[in-house]
Amino acid sequence: MRRKAAPTISDVAALAGVSRAVASRALSASKRPVSGDKRDRVLAAAAELGYRVNLLAQSLTTKTVNLVAVLVNHIHDLSDLDLFDLLLAEIQAGGRQVILVRVGSTDKVEEFLRQGVAYHVDAALVFSDFADAATVRRMFRSDLVIMLNGRHDHRSPAIIPDEAVGIGQAVADAAAKGVKRASLVTGRASSLVEQARIGLYRRAFQFHDIQLLRTWQGDYSYRSGHALAPGLLDGGQPDAVFCTSDAMAMGILDVFRTDFPDNRPARFRLYGFDNLSLLDFEAYPISSIGYDKAAYVARMLRLLNEPPAGEGTFAPELVPTRYVPRLTG
Repeated sequence: MRRKAAPTISDVAALAGVSRAVASRALSASKRPVSGDKRDRVLAAAAELGYRVNLLAQSLTTKTVNLVAVLVNHIHDLSDLDLFDLLLAEIQAGGRQVILVRVGSTDKVEEFLRQGVAYHVDAALVFSDFADAATVRRMFRSDLVIMLNGRHDHRSPAIIPDEAVGIGQAVADAAAKGVKRASLVTGRASSLVEQARIGLYRRAFQFHDIQLLRTWQGDYSYRSGHALAPGLLDGGQPDAVFCTSDAMAMGILDVFRTDFPDNRPARFRLYGFDNLSLLDFEAYPISSIGYDKAAYVARMLRLLNEPPAGEGTFAPELVPTRYVPRLTG
């Protein structure tokens, strides 16, 4: 039995009642001129025929490869899942694919460069703490490097959460509820964003006359919060514990509600960071600080789709944060 031939762009154009050139423009991931009505007809025809865009052929025409590199330390934190699921879906919806590259240390960066593997991508989104803008441009031979880790330079667009407002609101809430002594559970010391975040907490504590009893070093994960929890009472009872990730706060909460189910000698207010979707459920009613992840991703996509022109100095774009109170805060 003869196998049915796969539909072509000409078949799509004929069914939609447009020229082959119009059909090609309508199916392109790049913003090319075509009316909304014609685009809708072409998309409907492609869906009906089961037509799939030939990305290799399209890349030869547009001189792009439809690939975006995303550099991360790792993906195991709950906050990573919330953000990256949305980010990958939006990038793929625009006709591109994603290469995830795990860069968990400066050694990994050097190893990548030594191996001489040439990954050609249209752009790179950099979350990893260990990669600076100039190095990433060398890694991927691309000038469109969007920095999200605080290690940008004058040639790289950058997006950074503006955390001062959210942290200020959370600490003010604690002060209004009588908090006088607090502990701070932090993430990776290698992160420039985390270093700035810790500084904001310290300044807010000082402004509201809250004594910082101790700073504890975690790694943002649930496991690290769970491991640190038993020692939080060493050096004095805090009135509040502030964590720089919700996952660490969740680990702490689980320890104290299982180890002290009745009278809880360590009754303190608990504040997280990231505003995870999981906190909307009753199991983890943790007050948190966060930003609109959809708006954050939308800014990345705008820079991917409409790269800034020229080689001027790019000022970082700031994404506002806010405090979200819940039962334990």
